[in-house]
Amino acid sequence: MTPHHAVPVFLVSNLVASLQHYQNILGFSHDFSFGDYAGVKLGNVGIHLTQSSERPIGKSTAYIFCDEVDSYCAEIKGKGAILRNEPQDWPYGMREFIALDPDGNQLAFGCDSEKA
Repeated sequence: MTPHHAVPVFLVSNLVASLQHYQNILGFSHDFSFGDYAGVKLGNVGIHLTQSSERPIGKSTAYIFCDEVDSYCAEIKGKGAILRNEPQDWPYGMREFIALDPDGNQLAFGCDSEKA
């Protein structure tokens, strides 16, 4: 077996509202929808969203590796994104920030702090 890639699945309370947030605020494009399940993409990064009332919502995190984070953070902040923190450098060599979706799922964006 040779794994190719992984896609996090976020539980959301309102699939339509979440899709609008990911597209209009975070800049993702709609990839597909099937009932209460949908996918969005930003570059080569995919995230699946599912509307669920059976499991806890808003408890997931995806870490997205990027070539830079500052301009993207400024862009989505200008569109009303909810940020947990602004971009900052960390001792382990990464520059990161975290954005939240409407249900509190976290999208951590990070790049090599020396390249930032």
